[in-house]
Amino acid sequence: MPRTLITGGAGFLGSHLCNRLLQEGHEIICMDNLITGDPENVAHVIGHERFRFIKCDVTEYIFVEGPLDSILHFASPASPVDYLKYPIQTLKVGALGTHKALGLAKAKGATFLLASTSEVYGDPLVSPQREDYWGNVNSVGPRGVYDEAKRFAEAMTMAYHRAHGLDTRIVRIFNTYGPRQRLNDGRVVSNFIVQALKGEPITVYGDGSQTRSFCYVDDMIEGIFRLLLSREHEPVNLGNPHEVSVLELAHLVKQLIGSGSPVEFRPLPIDDPKVRRPDISRAMERLGWRPKVDLKAGLMQTIEYFQKKLS
Repeated sequence: MPRTLITGGAGFLGSHLCNRLLQEGHEIICMDNLITGDPENVAHVIGHERFRFIKCDVTEYIFVEGPLDSILHFASPASPVDYLKYPIQTLKVGALGTHKALGLAKAKGATFLLASTSEVYGDPLVSPQREDYWGNVNSVGPRGVYDEAKRFAEAMTMAYHRAHGLDTRIVRIFNTYGPRQRLNDGRVVSNFIVQALKGEPITVYGDGSQTRSFCYVDDMIEGIFRLLLSREHEPVNLGNPHEVSVLELAHLVKQLIGSGSPVEFRPLPIDDPKVRRPDISRAMERLGWRPKVDLKAGLMQTIEYFQKKLS
């Protein structure tokens, strides 16, 4: 039976990974300090014979008794609201947390999978973004705390792979949405859905022409699972190459909910990316993966989840 540690396991993606790997027969150790994770996300598996939760700040220490087959390092604030609120914690988990998780993987002879992000490309000057694009990041801007934390984490992961022969994976995650997102996590999909359900103005930053590519959570988890099983050490983009403008998304959410919320324009935040679209050729060729859930279907599932949360 594979034994797997998931850091940030009570977060949005981490908790879905706990589910998937339990289904695949893994024993799961879920570690989270709960500054952005939510115990409710894993409440349904508490008591499962192959699931254990440990409240722990991985920037301070990581200790796990017994063998480990894999470590999935998903601990990190991941939305602008969170990493602007916790800038130092974000940098520490990208640096110290990644170092400790890699050290544990080396000690246990475990496969290590790093959750990186499309934010390593910054405000990109090329589109779509391929894995060999080095990015356009403002290291001293407010968003730099997240972008550089993940860029450092990638560099540290590759250093352990090259220096110690550690079996590593790096997934660059593009905008993912779905059930278990927090109501107030500040991401554009959850913002728009919650505002539309409450009949509040839908806040669009800038003129809404900036683009994003939204991947439904089930597709993302499938891609991460395939990457874990692969022998792919280079970074792999996972996301949906279907690109939509933020304003288009706002109108689509309004339409699906039947909401009369007005759209309200606000100033664009510093370094907000103008385009975001993954080139997923590597994932298609090497993992046989591509997203299957279209935006409308995924949004309907997400709207249903938020309706229940709000009620």
